[in-house]
Amino acid sequence: MDLIVSFLSAIGSTALAVLPIALFLIFFHGVVLRRRFSNISRIILGLGCVVVGLGLFLLGLDRALFPLGRFIAEQLTAVGSGADSEALQPWYSYYWVLVFAFAIGFSSAVAEPALLAVTLKANEVSGGTIHVWGLRVVVALGVGFGVALGCFRILTGTPLHLYIVAAYAVVLVQTAFAPKLLVPLAYDSGGVTTSTVTVPLVTALGLGLAANIPGRSPLLDGFGMIALTCLFPIMTVLAYAQLTALFEGRRAARRRAQRRDGQPPMED
Repeated sequence: MDLIVSFLSAIGSTALAVLPIALFLIFFHGVVLRRRFSNISRIILGLGCVVVGLGLFLLGLDRALFPLGRFIAEQLTAVGSGADSEALQPWYSYYWVLVFAFAIGFSSAVAEPALLAVTLKANEVSGGTIHVWGLRVVVALGVGFGVALGCFRILTGTPLHLYIVAAYAVVLVQTAFAPKLLVPLAYDSGGVTTSTVTVPLVTALGLGLAANIPGRSPLLDGFGMIALTCLFPIMTVLAYAQLTALFEGRRAARRRAQRRDGQPPMED
């Protein structure tokens, strides 16, 4: 019965959230464009599916992912500090937390549907030059490092703005030297990683870790990991673009040197 009540509550809150945008679209379509809806039953069915799907998603977060994140963080911090220990241990005592954070960030990014959509379109537009799995792995490495660094920040208690300023400084320098064609893709890759799969897992891990580390506040220290999760994929994609351009430049220079010396070009 409690599960049914929670589901109905999630459905109600989701319906209230979807209602304004639905009314706006109906108003714009009927009043501004002055068009009649061709298939009103399909639209109503689609809106119903959206409301039910989002309600189930919110219920799953509340009943499964957030408690799971808190439980895993509690167990990992217990391994690092020792059971029943209320004293803050050195950050390196929680090395399993950092390993798990990188693994969960990497795997959630690989499974992210939004990232898959972007990589497929990038592969299509580039004519196959940008490989789907190559881009996904590069982005996932950035996400894993960002999540691990976010956990490191919680363990050490250092201010978030120091990480943000330093990371953006690196991104700005990389942007100035990276191939211009891949800069927009790099920035979009950072945004699409914070979607359906990654955000709940990372948020649950951050809140659970901050709640179980002595002297840390879930409100002050538990949030902020999503910002780092967005930033580091930009850095890894830009680095990938720079390394690719460097290797291509070296290959081209080697081919020119071989032609100049009258040698047949060697295959790479």
